[in-house]
Amino acid sequence: MFMLNHIWIILLLPILGAAINGLFGRRFPKAAVNSVAIGSVSLTFLAVCELVREFWYLPQNAIPWVRSYYTWMAAGEMTDHPFRIDFALQVDQLTVIMLLTVSFVGLLIHIYSTGYMEHDGGYYRFFCYLNLFMFFMLTLVTGANLAVMFVGWEGVGLCSYLLVGFWFRKKSAADAGKKAFITTRVGDFAFMVGILLAFWTFGSLTYGDMFRYVAEKMQPETMAHAGVLTAIAVLLFVGAIGKSAQLPLYVWLPDAMEGPTPVSALIHAATMVTAGVYMVARMNPIFSRAPIAMYLVAVVGCITALFAATIALTQNDIKKVLAYSTISQLGYMFLGCGVGAYAAGIFHLMTHAFFKGLLFLTAGSVIHAMGGEQDMTRMGGLRKKIPITYWTMLIATLAIAGIPGFAGFFSKDEILEAAKSGPHASLWLWAVGVFAAGLTSFYMFRLIFLTFCGKPRFDEHHVHVHESPPKMTVPLIILAFLSIFGGWVAAPKLVGGIDYFDGFLQPVFTRYAASPVVSEASGAPGVSAGMQLLLAIVGIPVILAVIGLLVAWWFYIKNPKAPKKLAQQLHAAYVLLWNKYFVDEIYLALIIRPLLWVSRNVLWKVIDAGAIDGAVNGTASAARESGGVVRELQSGNTRSYASWVVVGAVGFTMLLLAFIGWAVR
Repeated sequence: MFMLNHIWIILLLPILGAAINGLFGRRFPKAAVNSVAIGSVSLTFLAVCELVREFWYLPQNAIPWVRSYYTWMAAGEMTDHPFRIDFALQVDQLTVIMLLTVSFVGLLIHIYSTGYMEHDGGYYRFFCYLNLFMFFMLTLVTGANLAVMFVGWEGVGLCSYLLVGFWFRKKSAADAGKKAFITTRVGDFAFMVGILLAFWTFGSLTYGDMFRYVAEKMQPETMAHAGVLTAIAVLLFVGAIGKSAQLPLYVWLPDAMEGPTPVSALIHAATMVTAGVYMVARMNPIFSRAPIAMYLVAVVGCITALFAATIALTQNDIKKVLAYSTISQLGYMFLGCGVGAYAAGIFHLMTHAFFKGLLFLTAGSVIHAMGGEQDMTRMGGLRKKIPITYWTMLIATLAIAGIPGFAGFFSKDEILEAAKSGPHASLWLWAVGVFAAGLTSFYMFRLIFLTFCGKPRFDEHHVHVHESPPKMTVPLIILAFLSIFGGWVAAPKLVGGIDYFDGFLQPVFTRYAASPVVSEASGAPGVSAGMQLLLAIVGIPVILAVIGLLVAWWFYIKNPKAPKKLAQQLHAAYVLLWNKYFVDEIYLALIIRPLLWVSRNVLWKVIDAGAIDGAVNGTASAARESGGVVRELQSGNTRSYASWVVVGAVGFTMLLLAFIGWAVR
């Protein structure tokens, strides 16, 4: 049980890689930078594999496996409610899924980056930040208490700022980094308040202590208990809204495309944006006892899925389409968690890491081939020029569209099924989710057709299209394989068998459960295996996905002039979607400009310059003026000095006599 007893090694390796490249990478050749960065993440993945092997042989009563290494913070030891937080790490089934996903997809992105960033001047700095990002995300998912999670939570926020604004000499990139950092801070403030309220309520931030307290001492039907649990859950979820880019705090994620494409893949596929989904799943004993909070999670996720999908319909920047796609897919994950299908939400998180990581990396390969061009309307005809990129991106598109047999079909189908027939089901949530799935298929195949099909819409004499090198295409092929077969662990349920992924995770969601947890571990009772398979393959979500594909084909292959005509006919709707519902402009008018006005005209001019600077400068001015008056006494005239001595002596004598007279009386 070496790795289980020394989980900290998994965290140590990437932070060492970040430190070495950060301190000495400037003087290293690129081969050395690669060795440190990729070597540290490779060793991390191998350590995770060994940990999973050891975990597999643990008895059920030893899970979760928790190790506390030292007391991190302690206060009030002599009081009735001491404050104590250990640096403690834990491993359970949910941790295993997250560790494997983060470390493996992160490793592939590191390898891909050696080709994509090969000619960048900040090469060593880029890999330092990537390693640091891995460290904080691994800390987040292995922490045994909310305090350790919060360190990772804030750390991935810092790394997103560093990586999104990596090309900081470019104003749009620097602004995007600041926007990501500031927007997520809004959610993080609520998250921090939720942590403090949790400690005040439970007397501990350790998961096991909190969940046992909830299960043994808090009755959900008690109004006071329901209120405090709802408050904690909602505050924590607001943090997830910011971190995982849900309405209304999603606005930072599309702008984050200003960073290098591998950064987009890492943030969207394996790390930061999935942190909110992981947190909700991890805190399931609290959310399950707060039905109002759970419904809020489902509603926000569902509306965000549709909202982002509609914006993606009109975007022409290939990375912006994928950015809004990520926001939409995260909405599905929250929808799953909100209806109690936590395992389905995590399942979609995992499959999404495969096909969304692949989509961003293939987009990077397209941009690399096109010499930096990102506008899909200036592409076309690339299918035969970059075939590996084309076929792997097509596989990822089939997966995200939910076409049967691909990874996204299994995970998205479980979420929609839970929204329709689970214990927390809602028909309108299911209907909105299904409609958004149809839109997903349309805009993703629109991306494929505009980018790879038709005639080239670029000057072939100036743009020399070429396939990416093997260091970029090999990760694409591996992720394409996972985008096909990564969901097949759930396939047996289609014929009345066992959903192995759901069965593996169920102990995490049933250990402290207060209400029914949606399980897809076996097929529906009373329905034959063949009928279950048929219903899944020809179900409404699949039908809408196929319709979306066909409509995209008709618009962009069969009748390419139709989109422009439709945009003219539906001008108002098109302008609304093209401008992303003017949300950024609304925030600018209602929040940013008023804050700037208050900052400049009240905080700066009145308080800072007027009151604070005025008091300091006024004191200095008074001292300077009084000094000027006293300075006049220093005339250098001896007779003048003698006169002042006499005046002083007389004055002192008169005061002394007055004091003696007062004392005698």
